[in-house]
Amino acid sequence: MTATPEAAAAPSAQGHRWMMLGGVWLLYFCFGLTAAAMAPLVPAIVGELGISHGAMGSVMGAWPLVYIAAAIPCGALLDRAGPRRALALAGAVIALSGFLRGQAGGHLELFLAVAVFGIGGPLVSIGAPKVISTWFEGRERGFAMGVYVSGMSLGSIAALSLSNSVMMPLLGGDWRAVLTGYAAVALLAGAVWLAIASHPANRALERAQAAEPRRPQLEVFVELLRLPAVRLVLAMSICIFFFNHGLNNWLPEILRGRGMSAAAAGYWAALPTAIGILGALVIPRLATPERRLAILLALFLAAAGATLLLQLGPGLGLAGGLVLQGLARSSMMTLAILVLVEIPEVGARHAGSAGGLFFSAAEIGGVLGPLSVGLAFDVSGGFDGALVMMTVVCALLVLLLAGLRRYHHASSPLTGED
Repeated sequence: MTATPEAAAAPSAQGHRWMMLGGVWLLYFCFGLTAAAMAPLVPAIVGELGISHGAMGSVMGAWPLVYIAAAIPCGALLDRAGPRRALALAGAVIALSGFLRGQAGGHLELFLAVAVFGIGGPLVSIGAPKVISTWFEGRERGFAMGVYVSGMSLGSIAALSLSNSVMMPLLGGDWRAVLTGYAAVALLAGAVWLAIASHPANRALERAQAAEPRRPQLEVFVELLRLPAVRLVLAMSICIFFFNHGLNNWLPEILRGRGMSAAAAGYWAALPTAIGILGALVIPRLATPERRLAILLALFLAAAGATLLLQLGPGLGLAGGLVLQGLARSSMMTLAILVLVEIPEVGARHAGSAGGLFFSAAEIGGVLGPLSVGLAFDVSGGFDGALVMMTVVCALLVLLLAGLRRYHHASSPLTGED
C-alpha cells in the first residue's frame, strides 16, 4: 500500500489511486490542449478579426497575468473545498474559456476569453500535486507526478499537430469550431474527473480531512512564508519558469538564428518536448527523497549546459543542447514541487496553499523569461546575450539549491538523512 495513512483508511484505496491519477492526467491534458490551442490558429484568427500581431500577442499573454493573481486564492480554495470540487470547477472554467474564444468578435472579447483560462489553470496546476501527495508516497509519488506532467506536454502536442492538419479540414476551416471542440473535450474531462473523485474511497478521505481543525488561511500563508525552505523553493520556481518559458517560447527563433530554415527549426524545436515526455516519466520516479536534491542539481547543470550548447551551429553539439534542455525542463518543476510538499510543515494538508504560493511566484518568471529574451534580442540583435543570461539563471538555481541543502542537512525528508 503506498497511499498516505489517510488515504489508506478509505475502502478500495489501493486500486483507486490509479484512477485518481488518470483523472488528473486528463485534466492536465486539457490544460496543455487549451493553452496551446491558439498558437497554430493565429493566421486564421488575425485574418478574420482584423487585429494586429501585437494585439494577438497581448491576447496570448492574458492568462499568465491572471494566473499570477489567481494562484494563491485558488490554492486556498483547494485546501478548503477539496480537489474533487475544485478540479471539477477547473474543467468547467477551462471549457468556458475555450467556448468564449470561439464566440469572440474582436480583440477585447478574445483577450477576456483567454484571461478566464488564468483562473482554471492554477486550479489544475495546484490541485494535481495535492491529489498526488495525498494518494501516493515514496517512489510512486515521483512516478505519479511525472505521469500527470506528461499530460500537459501531450495536450500541447495534440493542439499544435492536429489543429491545422486534422481539425480545421474536418470542421470546414472554421477556427471557432476548433476552439469550441477543444472546450467540449475539457468539459468532458471535468465530468470524468468528478465521476472518478466521487468514488467512496475518495469521499471517505474527504470526510476525514474535513473533520480536521482549520486555521485562518492568512495565518497558513504567513506560516509557510516564514519557513526558509519554502522561500528558497519559491525563488527556485521563479528561476525554473524563467528558464522554461523563456527558451520554450523563443526556441524556434533561436534555432533560425543558428542558420536553420523555418521548417527545420520547427522540427528541431520539437525534440526537447519529445525528450521531456520520456524524462517526466523516468526522472521523478528515480528521485527518491535521499537522491532528490542530487538529481535536482544534475538537472540544473543540464539546463546550464543547454544554454551553452545552444550557442553552437547545427550539429551534434546543438542537438545535445536540445536533449539537455528537454531533460531539464521535463522534471525541474516536478521535483521542486515534490520538495515543497514534503517539507514537514507543508505536507498534504497544506499542499494547496503551498502550491498556490509556488505557482504564483513561478509565473512571475514565466512572464519575465520570454520578455527578457525578447528585450535582450532587441538590444544585441541576436540571442547570444539572452543565452548567457539563461546560464546566469541556472547558476543562481545551483546557489539556491545549496542553501536548501544547508537548511535540511540534518534529519530531513528532503535529504533522506536520519
